Parts: sequence; C-alpha cells; structure tokens
Amino acid sequence: MATFLYRLGRWAFRRRRYVGLLWVAVLGVVAFGALNASDPPDDSSSMPGIEAQKAFDLINERFPGTEADGADARIVFVAPDGQKVTSAANRSAIDALVTGTADGPQVADVVSPFDGRGVSKDASTAYATVTYDVKADDLTDASKQKLENAIEEARDSGLTVEAGGSALETEAASGMGEVIGIALAAVVLVITFGSLAAAGLPLLTALLGVGVSMASIIALGSVLGLSSTTGELAMMLGLAVGIDYSLFVVSRYREERAKGHGPQEATGLAVGTAGSAVVFAGLTVVIALAGLSVIGVPMLTQMGLGAAGAVLTGVLIALTVVPALLGCWPNAVLARQVRKGDGRVSTAGGRGRVGSSGVRVGRGRIRLGRAGGSVVGTQSLGTRWARFVVRRPVPVLIASVVGLGALAVPAMDLRMGMPGDEAKSTATTERRAYDALADGFGPGFNGPLTVVVDAEGADDPEAAVSEISGRLADTKGVVSVSPARFNKAQDTAVLSVTPSTAPADERTKDLVHTIREERPATESAAGATFEVTGTTALNIDVAQKLQDALVPYLAVVVGLAFLLLMLVFRSVLVPLKAALGYLLSVLASLGAIVMVFQQGHGAGLFGVEQTGPIMSMMPIMLVGIVFGLAMDYEVFLVSRMREAYVHGERPGEAVVTGFRHSARVVTAAALIMMAVFAGFMTGGESMVKMVGFGLASAVLFDAFVIRMAFVPAVLALLGRAAWWLPRPLDRLLPRVDVEGEALAHRTAALAAPAPSSTPTPASSDGDQQDPVRV
Repeated sequence: MATFLYRLGRWAFRRRRYVGLLWVAVLGVVAFGALNASDPPDDSSSMPGIEAQKAFDLINERFPGTEADGADARIVFVAPDGQKVTSAANRSAIDALVTGTADGPQVADVVSPFDGRGVSKDASTAYATVTYDVKADDLTDASKQKLENAIEEARDSGLTVEAGGSALETEAASGMGEVIGIALAAVVLVITFGSLAAAGLPLLTALLGVGVSMASIIALGSVLGLSSTTGELAMMLGLAVGIDYSLFVVSRYREERAKGHGPQEATGLAVGTAGSAVVFAGLTVVIALAGLSVIGVPMLTQMGLGAAGAVLTGVLIALTVVPALLGCWPNAVLARQVRKGDGRVSTAGGRGRVGSSGVRVGRGRIRLGRAGGSVVGTQSLGTRWARFVVRRPVPVLIASVVGLGALAVPAMDLRMGMPGDEAKSTATTERRAYDALADGFGPGFNGPLTVVVDAEGADDPEAAVSEISGRLADTKGVVSVSPARFNKAQDTAVLSVTPSTAPADERTKDLVHTIREERPATESAAGATFEVTGTTALNIDVAQKLQDALVPYLAVVVGLAFLLLMLVFRSVLVPLKAALGYLLSVLASLGAIVMVFQQGHGAGLFGVEQTGPIMSMMPIMLVGIVFGLAMDYEVFLVSRMREAYVHGERPGEAVVTGFRHSARVVTAAALIMMAVFAGFMTGGESMVKMVGFGLASAVLFDAFVIRMAFVPAVLALLGRAAWWLPRPLDRLLPRVDVEGEALAHRTAALAAPAPSSTPTPASSDGDQQDPVRV
C-alpha cells in the first residue's frame, strides 16, 4: 500500500494542475446537480419491525386519504388570571378560531375544546386539535398562514394562545457551529505549524471535501431518499476528519523536508506513510458508519451512509489534492525560519542548525540527516511525558482506568428515548404549549397513546371497541380514553389513551408494557385485536429496538477493530489493548452524556434547558463514530512506535520515539475535532447539542487519556510481548505496510552521499536534491 500511495503522491505533485481541475470539475458537477435537485424527502420516521410502525401502517391502510403521521396542531388557550375559557367572550374567540380553521386547505378535521374533553377542570385552559391529511413537510404556505392568522386573531381577544404539534413547528436556531469549529481549528493549526499557509491548506481541503459531500447529498437526496437530517452528521464528520487527514499528510511532508528530501520526494513519502495511515483510519470510520445500516432504522442508515461518503471524500482529497497543493507551493507550508534559509530546520524533537555533512546540531545534541536515523533533540513536552509514563506505567494505567471508569458509572442509569417539545427552549411556542397543557390537564396530555382496534372479524365491531375502550380506561395509569373514531367500513377504530405521566417518564413506558401484556385477555373478551402506537409508543419501541441492537453492534465493531489492528500491527496484544481502551472511552463519554443531559449536572453550562432521556440513536451513533475516530489516533500514534521498534529500538524507547514524532500532531488533530464537534453545540436543537457534546467528550477521553496515558503505559508494561504474533497467524495474515517500511528500505538504498555546502540545483521535475536548502 505504501509504495502505491508513494507513487500516487508523486503523480499528484507532478500533475497538480490536472488534479486541481479534476476536483473543481467534480465540485461543479455536484453543485449543478444540487441546484437542480428536487426537494429532499421528509425525515423518515419508518421503523420496520416494531409494533408502533405496524399500527401506523394499519391506520394508513384502513383510513385511506389520511396519513397516520400527518401534520397536526394542538392549539392551547389559557384564560387571563381570574377568568375562564368558558366565559362568553373567550368562548366566542375560541369558536371563531375553530370555525375559521375548519375550512382551511388540507385540513382533515378540527375538534373544538367544547365538543369533547378539551377544557381543564378549573376551566383555565382549553385546547383544540387540528389535523391535516398531509405530512408536515407537504403543508403549503397557505395552510400554515391561515392557521397562524386564526391564532393571532384569538390572541387579540386577550387569550394566551400557543401552538404545539408538527404543523407550525419552528426551526431550531442553526447556531455558528461550522464557523466556530473552523475558527478554532485555524488557531490550533497556526500554533502547531507556525505557518499560515500550512494552517490554511488543511482548512481549504476540508472545506472542499465538505462542499463536495454536501452537494452530493443534496443532488442525490430525492433519488436515494436521503432526508434533510442526513447532512448534519456528514458535515460534522467531514469537516473534522478532512482537516485531520490533511494535517497528518502536511505534518509528515514537513518532517520529510526536514530530513533533507526535496519537495516531490517528500510529498511521495508523506503520502506513502501518513497517507497509508489515513487510508486505514478512513476505512475504519467508513466501515463503522456504513455498519449502522444493519440496525434496521432508516434514519440511522441514511445518516451513516451520508457521513461515510463524506469521510471517503476526505480521504481521497488528502491523497490527491493535498500533494497537488504541495506541488504548487512546496515551501509555503514550511516554518518561517526554514523558508528564509537561515540554516535551521524544524524537527520532531525541537529545532537545530545544520552542521557539516548533513549533521544537525541543537543544544549540544546531534541528529543525523539520513532517513530513518535516530532522532535526538531538545525534549518536547510529549517526549518528557512519554518518558514519565514509561518510568511509571502502573500508576498512570491505574489513574486512567479508574478515572474513565468513574465517568462511565452514570451510564448504568441510561434511559433512552426521543426528546420532544419538553426539551425545546421556552422561547418556542411548542414548549409554552407543552407547559400549558401539563399545567392544565396533567403531563400525560402531551403524550397520548394511539390504540388501533382491528374489528374486521368481530360480530359486533362497536361492542368490541367498547369492550377494549373500557378495559383500557380501567388500566392503572390511564386518565381517560377518547371516544372511538371509526373508518368508513366501520371495521377499524382509533382510540386516544391519555396517561397520567409525561411521555418521557419511565411510568409511561411501564404503562405501554402493561397494556401489551394484558392484551391477550382483552382481545379474547372483545373478539377483536388492537395495537398501541402514537409518538410516545413509537419512541418507546425505537428505544427498545436500538437498546437490543447496541450490544451486538458493539461486539461487531470491537471484533472488527481487533482484526484490523492485528492485520496492521501484526500483534495480538496491541489490538486487545486498543479494544479495551476504546470501550473505556465510549463508556466514559456515554456516562458524561447521561450526567449532563439526563441528570442535569452542569446542564446550564452547555445551554441545556430541560433534561430528559438520551436520544435513542445516540449510543449506537457514539459506538460507531468513536470507533473510527479512536482507530485514527491508534494508527497514527502506535504505527510510529512500531516503526521505531522494527528499526531496532527497545520497546520503552520505541514508545518515546513514537510520541516524539506523533504526539504533537495527534494532540492538534484531537483539539481540532473537539473544536468542530463542540461548535455544533451552539445551535438550538437539543439533539444536535447532544451529538456535539458526546463526540467532543469522546475525542477528549480517547485522545488525551487513552492514547496519551493508557496506551503507552500498557505498551511499557508489556515490553517485547506487545509485538508478539503467533507464527501461524504471521504466515496467514497478509502484510499491510502502513508504517512505510518498504519506502524506508527504498530510501536507504537510494540515499545520496552527504551534500557539500554548495546547493545542488533543482532537478527538472521540481524535486530539489539538496537536503538542506528549501
């Protein structure tokens, strides 16, 4: 692999104009497709294999012309203090809204508060329900405007009027996530490289990758059924890994230039070594994200495949566009003192000046200028930390495991669900409507259960439905059951069951389970069957399905990590260590999410106004995404340790050498990812905040605790045993040259004699032969 990528890097360097034009053409084509694409489909709520979805499908079948998940609006009226909604003036205003809304376009039905049980016991609050025969995304502006006008007229009468439901759902503030993430990434890159050009190149290529990915998602949205949510994760991950992958290649290029290689050769070596790690790391992310499709949840499948495409695009750009840009500006990405030609070079261990015969001297220590030579220089912070860990591996290992283990403890209290209007800001009308209903009618009114009765085989459908309705009303935890609504064939009825507890309450979940457990006896007595659905039941079923899939998916991902790392590092214990470290970082991150978003510790610091259950998809997403990101750091850090060990260093010194070469770059990459993910927490959508926080905390734990403490401590304790591989496996496994050993042998074989003080002119292909002059 390394040799192929080496040739690819040199080719992109020489054919930089063609590479640039090719990617500009690709961007133009997908942008044209995006501009001319039809609107993407609405967010898919189809969840195959669960009861709530089957009941939705039955409603759509037996009630033709309506959608079970059609748009709805619950208009809540609150009378001024001391008044009642039943007073003549307030009732007149409510009736006017109901009458004016009933004849609106796309309206299927309007239920007045005074026709049913829509008035609270103290008559301070009432609500009207408006249902539409289309989904929320298919509502026309005229339909929305008519409803909004009716609400404004009711408000003019002095009533407090708020609207919940999907019909007038407000869009959450987008925040400045992308801008903040890019700005912080730029600061980290400038500090890391000390060069604006070196900092700007990863940003430029990452933006190109995100542009291509997002335009592709929009262009293919209607064809492949990609919903609008697909792009959120794709943008987040595409931006983060795009910057990181380019960062690794540029950093290795600067290192190879410091060793004395000319621009073209340094580019080839950078792509052959760091690029090999990029390919492997990107492959792990793609596999983990694409693996989300096996869960069986369409939304997860869409998000996973979209993000996998963005990561794949980032890998291709790092392998082609980055070397092409290095060919355009070969010296611009170097440190300023090197560009000025003052005889100083930047090394992994510090800076030194070039002495005679290519020997670099720095503060009484020397470094040989030949490729693959050992590096001795001023000790950086990473080198000092690595030596500290190697000397004291046991305390460091215990501290890292105990610390992450303590953070993981809250994950045992994990409650999965789907945050609703209760998690929105109080500035939204949906949240105010939610609170008003909870105050006036009880928390259960915000999450009624929908019961679909199939009485097709019953002798007396009405009697069967009445029997089921009565038994449901007698169930503990049920406040009321609405009158049945039959279809035209009079063989199917829909009941609305109001629990006494809030939608996200564990007691509501228990109630749904109780109704289903008692169903056989109820169906036997009624002679008809029924199923429980509705948004609340759907969220409960989805959470259970994802919870059941979490352990198998985690086992597959960990097993995959073990096999891939065994293939790369040709070791049994290194992959085992990586899998255990990955589990620690995932569980610690999940525990941190529970602490903030469920238990409320420090919620105010992150703009979380209301705690509740953890988004059902969050644990699965965290497992898949963090797997890929963890393998990034594992490959980039441990591959340099293995490279040093293979070249003859003792195990402890190999750990220090790996840190000297990679710690600074891995730290910068982690800070960039954290900045990008944390930037998305500035938006108003609670689910996006949760994803941003979870991924940022996972990167923090994995990069700075697992990779910087756990990994070197374990390798120091294992010594040579860390790189042990049974002979049968050694013969069976194919060799994947991620460390670029073949390139190291090639460079050593082709090494030129030490240059004289007179610079050698540049060759015809732009590759400078002088190892010092840059």
